[in-house]
Amino acid sequence: MKPRNLLGLALAAVFFLAAAPVLQAKELIRVPMGWMNENETFAAWLAHERGWDKEEGLDFEVNYFNSGMDIVNATPSGSWVVAGNGAVPGVWGGLRYDTYVIAIGNDESYTNGVLVRPDSPIAKVKGWNKEYPDVLGSPETVRGKTFLCTTMSSPHMALSSWLKVLGLTDKDVVIKNMDQPQALGAFENGTGDGVALWAPHLYVGEAKGWKLAGNIKNCGQTLPIVIQADKKYADAHPEVITGFLRAYMRGIHMLKNEPAESLVPLYRRFFMDWAGQQYTPEVALKDIKTHPVFNYEEQLRLLDNSKGMSEAQQWQRYLAAFFTQLGRLTPEEYEKVKNADYVTDKFMKMVKTPIPPYAK
Repeated sequence: MKPRNLLGLALAAVFFLAAAPVLQAKELIRVPMGWMNENETFAAWLAHERGWDKEEGLDFEVNYFNSGMDIVNATPSGSWVVAGNGAVPGVWGGLRYDTYVIAIGNDESYTNGVLVRPDSPIAKVKGWNKEYPDVLGSPETVRGKTFLCTTMSSPHMALSSWLKVLGLTDKDVVIKNMDQPQALGAFENGTGDGVALWAPHLYVGEAKGWKLAGNIKNCGQTLPIVIQADKKYADAHPEVITGFLRAYMRGIHMLKNEPAESLVPLYRRFFMDWAGQQYTPEVALKDIKTHPVFNYEEQLRLLDNSKGMSEAQQWQRYLAAFFTQLGRLTPEEYEKVKNADYVTDKFMKMVKTPIPPYAK
């Protein structure tokens, strides 16, 4: 071979080696996502941490948001195409921004509740409504009181459900809208008669000795975390959405199958590295145990609407009806979302199976 041919081959090899990382980076599709400092984010963070997203040709961008309504209201900006969110903002996403619900993140019914101070008259009454024996308070002790709450959120659902058990509505109390850290701090400093919180703020309040007046579960309701997708993006790029679900479900399967105790160190690192929160081992274990998750087969069952409204759609319809009764949705708005058509199983059914195993 002539020297100049050897030189050409050498230069070509150098160019290829230099360009390879760039080519590889271009092959990965960036997936901007919206998440909060909650349990459902762990599986997304873990998928990126372990490189499961890259196995699907994706690069997860796990963006931090303060609340579910912040996520929903950011939809037009394009700052996320997939998000983990409360079922309450899930209704508003379907109504205002044409977002999908494509999966269930977890059941957060146990981790959204109303706390009161131990010396509150509310804490002195238990089981006023005999059908809900663990709920604290009575109409007389609650009516006219002030509650701190992130409105149109899962804690708002907890507050309203608790009031309903006591024969009251939002109109019977004063609700001050605050984000979760602000509500926690304000209540600690003496503001308000009660505070509605989600985990982990709920755990912080309980650790201070505040009493759980009621949560969504002991008030007889179910509230899921939903996984949302921007409809326009999802319909145009279904392979990205199914790739996300495949990677995300690996984390869900890990949460589902591994002993909670064995996940505590990794879970604590997630909250410190991503959210900047220091979880004690006890709080981390509690957070894992009080957030039931659903594997791939269970997801298909919850989302299946082949014989009428799916269970996931029925959950969303209940929420829409609930907030319509409270005057937060108009009857016209309710008509638009009452069938919860924005909840779909089409992407979950398109996921390539089997779901790959996770590594501890």
